[in-house]
Amino acid sequence: MRQRIKQYLPVYLVMGLSGNGKWTAAEMAKEALEGGITLLQLREKDAPLHQVLEQGRQIRDLCRKYHVPFIVNDRVDVALLLDADGVHVGQDDIPGSDARKLLGPSKIIGISAGTMEEAEYAVAQGADYLGVGPIYATATKSDAGEPIGTNLMWQIQKRWSIPMVGIGGIGHDNAAQVIAAGGDGVAIVSAITKQAAPRSAASMLHQNVKAALSKRI
Repeated sequence: MRQRIKQYLPVYLVMGLSGNGKWTAAEMAKEALEGGITLLQLREKDAPLHQVLEQGRQIRDLCRKYHVPFIVNDRVDVALLLDADGVHVGQDDIPGSDARKLLGPSKIIGISAGTMEEAEYAVAQGADYLGVGPIYATATKSDAGEPIGTNLMWQIQKRWSIPMVGIGGIGHDNAAQVIAAGGDGVAIVSAITKQAAPRSAASMLHQNVKAALSKRI
């Protein structure tokens, strides 16, 4: 299972229904999928639920067309309604073990961690992978906290073999550093969604991350 999860993490897009420049959410998802993203997380806090479900189905169907996992941030109920491939939860959201009970054993459960204590909790909750960060300063998530750098990733990889993805302020210029620290991928928001050519941005990130991963083998 963990080896399969690692294959999904190299270029992990986190996107909402808005904030995608001139593109609709579905158009942005398609551009990113064409560019080579390997997992898509829908993180939407503000839109009405009916809109999340309607547009979420469109994005889910695109992900299936491109054979890329589609997961939902926080909302296990939305993940169930959309038949998503899993959820990603924070430390203050529904515990991973309870999300597993609701979604079933075959679904992906990701959990955020910004300290070793939080990583311990996430592992104990049965996380399939960790979202570690914020690695660098980010304006995308207002409650992300202060950047922690890559040291925690080093510590985690020494203690566990759990897959992990770095998140927070990651782009073309620093993605390789996250991989070198033990990350199996990078979670990206603005480095794709805020770009004039998101497909090209995704493709470049894919190439950079794959090259960094090959150096680690």
